Amino acid sequence: MKRRTMGKDGPRLAPLGLGCWAMIKGVYGRAEEEESVATIQRALDLGFALIDTADVYDNGHNEELVGKSIKGRRDQAFVNTKVGAVLNTPKFFSELNGSPEYIKSACDDSLRRLGLDVIDLYTLHRTDPKVPIEETVGGMADLVKAGKVRFLALSEASGDQLRRAHAIHPITALQNEYSLFSRDPENTMLRVVRELSIAVVAFAPLGRGQLTGRVKSTADLGDGDRRKAFPRFSEENIRHNAALVERLEGIAADKGCTTPQLALAWLLHQGDDIFPIPGAEKRRYLEQNIAACDVTLSDDELARIDAVVPRGAAAGSRMPEGEPTLASSSD
Repeated sequence: MKRRTMGKDGPRLAPLGLGCWAMIKGVYGRAEEEESVATIQRALDLGFALIDTADVYDNGHNEELVGKSIKGRRDQAFVNTKVGAVLNTPKFFSELNGSPEYIKSACDDSLRRLGLDVIDLYTLHRTDPKVPIEETVGGMADLVKAGKVRFLALSEASGDQLRRAHAIHPITALQNEYSLFSRDPENTMLRVVRELSIAVVAFAPLGRGQLTGRVKSTADLGDGDRRKAFPRFSEENIRHNAALVERLEGIAADKGCTTPQLALAWLLHQGDDIFPIPGAEKRRYLEQNIAACDVTLSDDELARIDAVVPRGAAAGSRMPEGEPTLASSSD
């Protein structure tokens, strides 16, 4: 795969990474550890260096899964893990801690679970409203000085927070949800990151599965599937969004690719500073995703895609009510 530079002075990486959130049992109602390990290892075989996890994913077990999968292949993996959401709480993101003391302790725990000496990209999962961003990033910068972390990133941060953080220590990437169904970063965030030479790590680039065409009703969601908590996955909204995907299917057929490949190709064409991290808990999905890197879209084709799925076309909020997010901030 052709490589892209992450941030101003960051690493050269393949344009696609692998999100490991879907490998948690109960997230998409499935996932088996043996297949998840094989998928991560297959990702490394194919050149997917960026492997994305977080300490809060399955209360540390997802980091352990990643560590097990990359053991003996450290030079092939660029590991991004995240911090700031307290583990073992009743609800995802119900408690945040951005204090330097917590960040440093959590980093040591992540290094142990991952089996690493250094974390390649350390991302503040959500900003803690109780702690100034300068203090949090200052603690993260201390980890860089200590050799425990190589590069820093933020997730779902506002433009103001990003500028303030970048003034304390260079921020290599901003991780936000970005897809044909979630185009909030286009409000002003892309302008801010490009002003600061910061890359965008795009999570949920396939709309948490809706852009694959495999989710046409709530019946397609398994027991315990966490997506049922997302407004975008109500029965009414799923059916509305599935109709949008059907329009994309016609364009994909004309291109000779699948609909998810078209959606990923569209995102890759939004700039060389964008790194989508589609989740895949099975090798066959991973192998299908990589083909998106070979899909070339003309200006006319991009306009056609934009016409059938314009900004704001997807129905339903992208996050569960009460879950912290600032991606739609206008500053």
